[in-house]
Amino acid sequence: MEKLVIRNIGQILSGKMEDPIFDGDCLVADDGKISRWGRENDLDTEDATCVVDAHGVALAPGLIDSHVHPVVGDYTPRQQQLHWIDSTLNGGVTTMISAGEVHMPGRPKDIVGLKAMAIAAQRWYENFRPSGVKVHAGAPVIEHGLVEQDFKDMADAGVKYLGEVGLGTVKDGKTANEMVGWARKHGMQSTIHTGGPSIPGSGLIDADMVMETGTDVIGHINGGHSALPDDQIVCLCENCLSAFEIVHNGNERAAVLTINTARELGKLDQVILGTDGPAGSGVQPLGILRMIAMLSSFGNVPAAEAFCFGNGNTARQRGLDVGLIEEGYAADFVLLDQAQHAPGKSMLESVEQGNLPGVGMTIIDGVIRSERSRNTPPAQRLPERVV
Repeated sequence: MEKLVIRNIGQILSGKMEDPIFDGDCLVADDGKISRWGRENDLDTEDATCVVDAHGVALAPGLIDSHVHPVVGDYTPRQQQLHWIDSTLNGGVTTMISAGEVHMPGRPKDIVGLKAMAIAAQRWYENFRPSGVKVHAGAPVIEHGLVEQDFKDMADAGVKYLGEVGLGTVKDGKTANEMVGWARKHGMQSTIHTGGPSIPGSGLIDADMVMETGTDVIGHINGGHSALPDDQIVCLCENCLSAFEIVHNGNERAAVLTINTARELGKLDQVILGTDGPAGSGVQPLGILRMIAMLSSFGNVPAAEAFCFGNGNTARQRGLDVGLIEEGYAADFVLLDQAQHAPGKSMLESVEQGNLPGVGMTIIDGVIRSERSRNTPPAQRLPERVV
């Protein structure tokens, strides 16, 4: 049995909006799953195969990017860039969810090709995890001609998500709602493009179509890139039980409007984060951390709660076994501290002032995947593997 012990933790961020900071200075994981946490003196830390001395830094569940557009391996043709997933790991992200492999050159739009590519994409990221990052891929963009059996075939093959509704030929709410219903019946989760068009072939998706379609996630509610008018964003927040996905590549003002509206409605637990990259804005290795800092500082959200937008909320909305400090959940963590010379009395206070923390280590399935980040500002303190 592999046993990971992380000791001398300064703060344990839980990922849970209702209780964002757990008491404790130590966490134990067995065979890549969280076992227990609390005060080290109360825990069995003997026979550890890996011991990390956190040196007082904070530990949080690994961040989740709810909205990426991967293609194959750790390469994106949209920006002709290699190792973008590894760079994102250096921003604390340990899990990614595809919103469609739409940038694949020659992406097939016929039904046979569409299904084949979705299943292949699911398989190649299941079999190959760049730098250990978990990429939930194989997200087909719905097209006219799909029938219920097609969704069953894909679900039976392991496909769990639909790509953004609206990026294909299906652009009316009635047809989209029927297909989303078929997908849901067979255990597939759905996301809809929200706002103005982002790529040739896509179009405006307004609040009426979002509500008529009834997807599980309102993809980039703050636009990707162009946001809906304020009244439509407020309308979606008021009337939808879906996840409100805020993305780095969207409209920052609309992001803050969404946060303020969700808070007023008591719906902050529905807020999740993505980057919507790689896309025209490029690759954003620090995109989730930047959104946490921006929403905390401009949205007046305590930083410990804002971190939940980037891990626990997404885990709950997406039905994942990551993103929360919970027994039996994957031992996926990011260890981080206040950046050197950044203002604020602590890492969380610094984030509340809009500053990025420094990432000192990422762990996936109980295995150290990266140490001092090459992308974040340098942290004041760094965790260290001692065994």
